[in-house]
Amino acid sequence: MRLVVAGGTGFIGAALCSRLLELGHFLTLLTRSALPAATSPNKKWLSWNPGSPGSWEEAINGSDGVINLAGEPIAKRWTERQKQKIASSRIDTTRALVTAIGKAKEKPKFLLNASAVGYYGPRGDETLIEDAGPGSDFLSRVCIAWEKEAIRAEDYGLRVIRLRTGIVLRKGGGALAKMALPFKLFMGGPLGSGSQWMSWIQMDDEIGLILFLLEHRDAHGAINATAPNPVTMQEFCKTLGDAVNRPSWAPVPAFALRLLLGEMADMLLTGQRVLPTQAQRLGYAFKYPTLLKALQALRL
Repeated sequence: MRLVVAGGTGFIGAALCSRLLELGHFLTLLTRSALPAATSPNKKWLSWNPGSPGSWEEAINGSDGVINLAGEPIAKRWTERQKQKIASSRIDTTRALVTAIGKAKEKPKFLLNASAVGYYGPRGDETLIEDAGPGSDFLSRVCIAWEKEAIRAEDYGLRVIRLRTGIVLRKGGGALAKMALPFKLFMGGPLGSGSQWMSWIQMDDEIGLILFLLEHRDAHGAINATAPNPVTMQEFCKTLGDAVNRPSWAPVPAFALRLLLGEMADMLLTGQRVLPTQAQRLGYAFKYPTLLKALQALRL
């Protein structure tokens, strides 16, 4: 397929693009940074500034699909400026892509747009599937507006997938790298009470699910990208300790996290118990449905 990808250099995007290239797809990657010097027969880079017309819009015309994984990292202290960057990097980018889709004479067949389980907001022990309503906190409001922009592509006849991803586990990056280091130093333990739920997915399944959804014509709407067995923070940390042969004994108090991270700490101290109902209904078989095997496969 001929695919246009925004966010192709990010944590998930880089891994996905590598796999897409292995499978022989042709990628046009949109970047706001300087264009890389390296090229390949089935990959090209285009500069873009969301909201400003340019040659990047022409790449959408005649493409088979658009994948949007762009977004400012959220693992930073949430100043008002940072919150604005988190929101605009998702909402404005999606709006720009859908506007370009509307202009295309030969429109793509689908839009796969990133979202997050933060859509649901803090929900305690409630089990959440795709038809659950949204929360009202900052991340929920961002996800609502983000998905609203993506849904506009349906007006142009596209199949739109809103991928609500949980915590992605991959060696050497993301949340797992930050959490694994204290364990290796014999200082690991749960954050806050440890009773909050963590909805996670191993990177192999994140990429596998995306590839499955691109090919599956019945896949559309909100789809949770989480493993079928969410765990509490306490269970996650115990299992992580087992995977690296270290104890989980040094909990981080909630007040300390809030002093360090401000409002962003709430994302770590609350959580969602999310199930991948739609993915399983469509027939996706998870390679790593349970946490211990997922962590062991990463060889931390």
